[in-house]
Amino acid sequence: MSAEELARIALFDGLSAEQRERLWTAGTEWSFDTGDVAFREGTPADFWWVLLEGSLSLGRRVGHQETELGVMSNPGQWAGGFQAWDAHGVYMATARGVLPGRMLKVPAEALGEAARAWFPFGVHLIAGLVNTVRSIEAKARQRESLVALGTLAAGLAHEINNPASAATRAVDALDRASETLGTSLRRLAESGATPEQFVALDILRRSLAEAGAELDPVAAADREEELSDWLVRHDVDRDWVIAPPFAAAGADVAMLDRAASGLEPGQLAPALEWMASSLAVDGLLGEIREATHRVSELIGAVRSYSQLDRALVQQTEVTEGLESTLVMLGHKLRGGISVVRDYAPDLPRVEAIPGELNQVWTNLIDNAVDAMEGSGTLWLTVRTAEPGPAGEASGVVVEVADDGPGVPEDVAAHAFEPFFTTKEVGKGTGLGLDISRRIIVERHGGEISLEPRAGGGVRVRVRVPLRAAEG
Repeated sequence: MSAEELARIALFDGLSAEQRERLWTAGTEWSFDTGDVAFREGTPADFWWVLLEGSLSLGRRVGHQETELGVMSNPGQWAGGFQAWDAHGVYMATARGVLPGRMLKVPAEALGEAARAWFPFGVHLIAGLVNTVRSIEAKARQRESLVALGTLAAGLAHEINNPASAATRAVDALDRASETLGTSLRRLAESGATPEQFVALDILRRSLAEAGAELDPVAAADREEELSDWLVRHDVDRDWVIAPPFAAAGADVAMLDRAASGLEPGQLAPALEWMASSLAVDGLLGEIREATHRVSELIGAVRSYSQLDRALVQQTEVTEGLESTLVMLGHKLRGGISVVRDYAPDLPRVEAIPGELNQVWTNLIDNAVDAMEGSGTLWLTVRTAEPGPAGEASGVVVEVADDGPGVPEDVAAHAFEPFFTTKEVGKGTGLGLDISRRIIVERHGGEISLEPRAGGGVRVRVRVPLRAAEG
């Protein structure tokens, strides 16, 4: 065939023979059969396709199924080539052959050069329109990201504040306990206590510290009252300071009797105060250790969530990302929401971009929590995907379900469309599920679907392949 064929197509009526020849020479003729794919949704639109004969179906993923948007059956119908004026242009649908035919396939770069040479004003208008639309979409996505970032930052601040405040209170109390420890030790020495008496007291103190007995609050209060009464009967001052550490350590009246049996009357008060302050120091150090460990765990969860210190694409465990996401959203899960985990054993690691997967889990869990309005059950299920043709594992399937009010099937069909949302004005941009779809489908070559859950609520199913999509 030759460029003369283009002269018979209405699309090229305004072009001269030389211009038609330039397009024909720049492109290639592509023959297709039924079922052949010319281009796929979401991939770079680096070619301009013009139908010469035959027909193709144009389909696009909407929700969990592919919907036919139209059919190319008339010679001159075209698609793609968006990178001629937009470096980030992608195909908006997938084209599959219906009836065998042929297409002219022109590189977008060659189309752009020709268009700028022949119609500079028209190309300027097209480029301006594309950039305007992209700018509006980018700003909306940026707002979605900032809202999500603000939510996570507020949650993280709330999570860290509790152990940090506990550590601060414990440090203040530790300062007072240390001062009492030094003072009581000096008083004990001044009372004439012998080394043997001090060793006996220290052995008794260590036995309490090592036993680590724990009482419920009511029992601890009763024990503290008993110890306080014993101290008053034995003329020991500051019973309100000495009794609580002993009660917290599980000491009883019999233990105080053993301590008093080897001491002179003037030695009892400083000896018991020294033992109590020592036990208080041990308890406060434990509180500080637990609080700082919690802070360290939170920092580890943030590092795991953000993946700042790891490679972009890597072998990763999906459940690790889910758990770090639950930590980041912990402030929203408290109260009336219970989390039920069902993780299959021996799950395979997947090749993915963990930071992007965590963004997906954040969107899905956050949507589920919002739908339940603070009360309900969140189910997280992870299992190995159905094996491939050769019996090998094909990936991991993650399901996020809730028992909220749910959504009608007609609404679920539009859930992954950009800017579609069922939330009130100001509470959602309609981009969370669209971004999730792009990450799973376009970035990783997986699948994502949403469906009403039997018994109420919504279930979102995500399949992450073992290997990330090429490119």
